Amino acid sequence: MSDQMKKIVLASRPDGAPTPENFRLETADVPQPGNGEILVKVHYMSLDPYMRGRMDDAKSYAEPVPIGGLMEGGSVGKVIASNDPSFQVGDFAFGAFGWATHGVAPAKQCQKVDAEGVAITASLGVLGMPGLTGWYGLNEIGQPKEGETLVVAAATGPVGSIVGQLAKAKGLRTVGIAGGAEKCEIATRDFGFDVCLDHRAYDDAKSLRAALKEAAPDGIDIYYENVGVKVLDAVLPLMNAHGRIPLCGMIAWYNAGGLGADAEGAGLTAPRLWRTILVNFLTVRGFIISNHWNRMP
Repeated sequence: MSDQMKKIVLASRPDGAPTPENFRLETADVPQPGNGEILVKVHYMSLDPYMRGRMDDAKSYAEPVPIGGLMEGGSVGKVIASNDPSFQVGDFAFGAFGWATHGVAPAKQCQKVDAEGVAITASLGVLGMPGLTGWYGLNEIGQPKEGETLVVAAATGPVGSIVGQLAKAKGLRTVGIAGGAEKCEIATRDFGFDVCLDHRAYDDAKSLRAALKEAAPDGIDIYYENVGVKVLDAVLPLMNAHGRIPLCGMIAWYNAGGLGADAEGAGLTAPRLWRTILVNFLTVRGFIISNHWNRMP
């Protein structure tokens, strides 16, 4: 085994969308596991939207990555050294090993991955954080009922696509919103959405809302929020009384600078629509899936 590893660290904080200059590739010694820890050689990692927030030195639900620090993230790989009886050398494990070729983590914070039953990459998607996020938000907050209508923003993403499929299996009408005609085709063809609207084809929230009204003629009972801005503006007035909104992410604002930022394009949409939330008795609940890992089977 090589005693050297490669890792990507945060070189500077992004101003808006991240660029390659915000990161730096470094070589370092492979870390050794302590008591109760495992060492993993990473095979696959996942780049997820939440990581953008970790790049800002701003208030959030988690501490930011320090300058020069290893970029955080989930990955899956083979155990090459173990100081915990729950993992053997040769096992596959999922954990927060970061953007690196090797990683050490406490065994109790890792999940053993069945490399025989399904592809190990499933632990980064449908059987991992995105899958649990979709399942929890839809079922625990959305409380879906057969015959209702669900709208999902970012419908072809790892979370949105799972939400749509789960809802369809429960007998809901599923309306997706995605960016681009190709994504919309994928949403209906591969993920079974009844309809998918390309938000880029509409100049403003009003025109998108008109299209949504046709796609959801009985109103919207559940809106799985991943995006914010124009899409949120379009959806809220169409929500039925006692509708539910699992608030999972606000992708359109991720480059705006964190909580309290006043960047261009980051105008707060929700306060203008609070009256809609009030008079329609809507339930809007934000959640961070890391607070609900105990629900992972």
